[in-house]
Amino acid sequence: MRLLITGGAGFIGSHIAEQAVALGWTVAVVDDLSGGRRENVPAAARFFQCDIRNPVGLQQVFADFRPEVVSHQAAQASVSVSVREPVRDAEINILGSIHVMQCCVQAAVRRLVFASTGGAIYGEVPDGTRASIATTPVPQSPYACSKFAVEKYLESFRREHGLNSTILRYANVYGPRQDPHGEAGVVAIFCKRMLAAEPVSVFARRTAGDPGCVRDYVYIADVVKANLAAMQGLVPDSILNVGTGIETNTLQLAEQLKQILQSPSEIRFGDIRPGDVERSLLDADRFQQLLGTTVEVPAGLEQTARWFREHSYR
Repeated sequence: MRLLITGGAGFIGSHIAEQAVALGWTVAVVDDLSGGRRENVPAAARFFQCDIRNPVGLQQVFADFRPEVVSHQAAQASVSVSVREPVRDAEINILGSIHVMQCCVQAAVRRLVFASTGGAIYGEVPDGTRASIATTPVPQSPYACSKFAVEKYLESFRREHGLNSTILRYANVYGPRQDPHGEAGVVAIFCKRMLAAEPVSVFARRTAGDPGCVRDYVYIADVVKANLAAMQGLVPDSILNVGTGIETNTLQLAEQLKQILQSPSEIRFGDIRPGDVERSLLDADRFQQLLGTTVEVPAGLEQTARWFREHSYR
């Protein structure tokens, strides 16, 4: 298998690259290093520094490496950044993705696996329910809108050009190597701040002082498992939710990490963040039917906290 991973120097992409190399695949990574780190790329993988917004550079990468399968992980991944900079979000997430699709068509790539969002695309998920693939998407932030737009472009490219694709709608992904310096990745942010005995903030779901927004937190190993299965054609669905189906609010997350890390950090309460949905929870039954059980949040937090304790992530 010749696999090209966009955004492969980032958190999710580098874990996919690592496991693909372990399987004996020939792997290449394309990343502009705006958020990813060169040291995250496995030594056995080829590396191309290129921005997906650069169609000429991207065409050269495809012509040089000749991938059979593409894992498209590169993205502007912060909801709050998308609210502040919607044009930049669209340039990366929509126009950049179209460049990737066009290259896939020109290179006769067998399958494109796209990292979409289940955490934002469904909008508000009412209490007592979980969002399934049958749930009508109600994207509210520019980030969610851009991801949903790419899903529709993929449908068009399938009809017009025969480009096979699998869409993976991620819940809130966490795990080792997640960057704590951005605005996405609350687990990484909490780990870094708690290890430094700094206060952490629980942003409000409705009013300051409440337990915060409800999310479905999925461990990186399960996200990698879904990607590798999709690339091998083992996911027959065109769209798959990648989550646990278990809800956790921000205060619960903070309290669990505080206990695991034995941190003296103060838990503070903040206002509502622009673009945040109050409750997001995925129906993960199909994931578990196809790929087995997921890592439970307490176990995933233990492994993540251990990694951050052992590594200085500056």
